[in-house]
Amino acid sequence: MYRSRPEGSIDREILNYVSSLEDDFVIFFYDIIGSEAHMIMLHEMGYLSRRELIELLQALEEAKLHLKPIMKKSEHEDVHEAIESFVVEKIGIGKGGMLQTARSRNDQVMADLKMKVRDDINEVSLLLGDLVESLLKRADSNKETVMLFYTHLQHAQIGTFSHYLLSYTESLFRDMERLKELYARINQSPLGSLAIGGSTFPIDRNRTASLLGFDQLSVNSIDATSSRDVIMEYLSCLSIIMITLSRISEDLILWATDEFKYIELADSASSTSSAMPQKKNPDPLEILRSKSARIVGNLTASLTILKGLPSGYSRDLQELKSLVFSSTATTASSLSMLRLVIETSIVHKTRMLEIAKNSFANAIDVAELLTSKGYLDFRSAHKLVGSLVKLAISKGKRTLGDLSGREIEQLFQASGYQIPLEALKEIIVACGAENVVTLRKSKGSPNHSEQVDMILHNKMRLTKIRDETADRKKAIDKAYDDLSRIVRSYILTSESRQPKGHP
Repeated sequence: MYRSRPEGSIDREILNYVSSLEDDFVIFFYDIIGSEAHMIMLHEMGYLSRRELIELLQALEEAKLHLKPIMKKSEHEDVHEAIESFVVEKIGIGKGGMLQTARSRNDQVMADLKMKVRDDINEVSLLLGDLVESLLKRADSNKETVMLFYTHLQHAQIGTFSHYLLSYTESLFRDMERLKELYARINQSPLGSLAIGGSTFPIDRNRTASLLGFDQLSVNSIDATSSRDVIMEYLSCLSIIMITLSRISEDLILWATDEFKYIELADSASSTSSAMPQKKNPDPLEILRSKSARIVGNLTASLTILKGLPSGYSRDLQELKSLVFSSTATTASSLSMLRLVIETSIVHKTRMLEIAKNSFANAIDVAELLTSKGYLDFRSAHKLVGSLVKLAISKGKRTLGDLSGREIEQLFQASGYQIPLEALKEIIVACGAENVVTLRKSKGSPNHSEQVDMILHNKMRLTKIRDETADRKKAIDKAYDDLSRIVRSYILTSESRQPKGHP
């Protein structure tokens, strides 16, 4: 189709190697509406007659109905060539040959990619919101569910399951904020930049951008056609999302083991063993962990493709499409899967409390109370409580509360601490697993009132972000609907003018 200088046909094996048709199925629709907007603009600028425009639009509308046969023709290198070939076959080279006037595949593919990615941003944002909503619901019903928090996978402090769940809503909110910021950079039209240096036709780039729902233009023609940093940013956002989902999955996998028994996955979210009948495996979560590595790999591959390219378009950029499309699909399915796991999992509250009660994770709270009540500076309190923990372990005790008064007095005598024994025992009791969370005063702690505030605040944040996402989606839908109405009005006007009995 495009072979003007080279003679003959491209070698079939070479064509198969360079063709992107398999990946281009995803952007077929975007390429057609981009062409329709471009043709309307050319007509309004006086470069196409009304009759030419109508025939072009009719052919493009017909192309929408023939996706598979068009895309399966093996003689084409990409979707742009395939659609142009279809149009030329329908209405002839005289009119169909105008399809590429004042544009190139270079600005076309970037426009297609941006339209696809901005839709993907909205889809992923909605799925993130659904997951956050599920986490908030589970958090609301687990504000009093006491559990251990871990650092280095060792007992650290006592908190609540609600606080844990809310921690990941914060990460996911940041993911949505990143996508929102990126959307503004994605939603800039490159159309009209041509291959790299613009056109001699004084085209109206703003009109085309408006028809397709773009907010702004990618102003510099070199940047518009050859830069892919916003695509890298999108893949980076997806990678960060998947890493967060992978970390949640790892927690749930650990906590579903018999050793923890903090949670149990629903039967509908579990797999089994082909040999061991007792098994209930967290396979979906394990698959998510591995899929997250693929998304990070796609980002790395994309960065590596770009790192050595000169300015201007290079065909290497074609390889980014499959990486972007597969990353979106994987991230979307992972968000949906994890939401189902969160919603259906069983929380063993009694087990969580039992483990928390039989631990030394309240040690820091005991040390802080010794300091806040004026008995010791914090470092001395830290040392004393550490000695108490060591003593309890040596005596086979499971908690600080299991130490007898005599054992504590012996430690005081050996170390020289001058603290009223009864005061220390009262502090240890006050820091029991079921009570200690209420002692936390700092903003953002697992204190019950803090949980209530966080849940309420995050519900309001979620509503706001969902509204913003809906507004973005409505703006695009309106642009597409308006474009479709314009296309139909031209075609219907033409049909109404045809004489009765016209074939």
